[in-house]
Amino acid sequence: MEKVALLKCTEYDVDLIEKKLREGFELLGGDSYLRNLIPENSKVLLKPNLLSVVEKGSPVITHYALFEAVIRIVKEYSSDIVFGDSPGSEDTKRAAETSGLIKVADRYGVKFADFNDAVHVQVENPLIYKFMNIARAAYEADVVITLPKLKAHAMMYYTGAVKNQFGCIPGISKAECHTKLPDAINFSKMLFDINSVVKTSFAILDGIIAMEGNGPRNGNPKEMDTIIMGESLTAVDSVAVRLIGYHDVLTLPFLKAAYDTQWGTVLPEEIEVLGETIEQMKCDNFKLSRNAKVVNFLTPSLSRFVTSLTAPNPVLVFDKCIGCKKCAEVCPEKPNVITFIKQNGKTIPKWNYRKCIRCFCCQELCPRGAIVLKEKAIRKLAGLKFKKNI
Repeated sequence: MEKVALLKCTEYDVDLIEKKLREGFELLGGDSYLRNLIPENSKVLLKPNLLSVVEKGSPVITHYALFEAVIRIVKEYSSDIVFGDSPGSEDTKRAAETSGLIKVADRYGVKFADFNDAVHVQVENPLIYKFMNIARAAYEADVVITLPKLKAHAMMYYTGAVKNQFGCIPGISKAECHTKLPDAINFSKMLFDINSVVKTSFAILDGIIAMEGNGPRNGNPKEMDTIIMGESLTAVDSVAVRLIGYHDVLTLPFLKAAYDTQWGTVLPEEIEVLGETIEQMKCDNFKLSRNAKVVNFLTPSLSRFVTSLTAPNPVLVFDKCIGCKKCAEVCPEKPNVITFIKQNGKTIPKWNYRKCIRCFCCQELCPRGAIVLKEKAIRKLAGLKFKKNI
């Protein structure tokens, strides 16, 4: 049975977070557990979520106070610590600077790793890719501790411990993954391949202030007062999704894929939750990006066809759009999906929904939150309704 520590932490005070993390490690086994997790002379990579260039403390990214608290503990077991990430379309170093993480890292002698420096590696027992390009720092680390942010997500419904390692794929290569794997189940299997390659060792999920609604970048902050810790990424995520309202974990594509492939522990009865209980910590009014219901088909072409019929469409909130054209820039299917038209004196995007693969990169990376998801009538008839986030 997998063990997951569920902790209550009500503010981003570094001393308080450190205290809570130490309590979590005690629940999991204490000093001997940590020594086994981080063997002597290990090179440790900390993998925060640095989705984009945003101000420090933003719910879009891993909070600098949690990052510092983790460093304080890891420094007791290793002097060789680096951190890094690769945002989808923006400068990684700048994202790390504006987030406050560089300042914290410099204070403790933790080095910043450039994730654009990649290696081409073979995947053992692949689910999707036999080979892939992975950030060298992640691949060569002895211990990878992922520090994801708990957020709603348009494509994957939720993003946390498993998906955070998508940032180990160098920037522009992510678009290719979306193009080749528009189906959420296969995309999930690719995420498992990444985690297998980098051998992600442990997850500390930042849910003190989470993000609900139009995530993972343009949603609203939501006080969850929680930190979730564990070795099993899927177990950590299984606990997290139950906190926000997904009661049947197998309705989320990535957890269904993990269960079907036996990649990780998913079912509640196979997870021992230590510390707080899910009943104590669950949020009854968390605004989901989408309600989950897995629809899986045998052939990619049929799956893509059904997705085009049933998946929500990205649509524009006219008043928020500034005509920056970022949506077209990050679209993995460019230039086939998004074109621009003039309307009421503004240049705005127009989607070709027949060619859209519903990866929602445009929605995810819009700097003004001007793109949201719109439900289709056929989803209502099929019982696949999701909550609107306009």
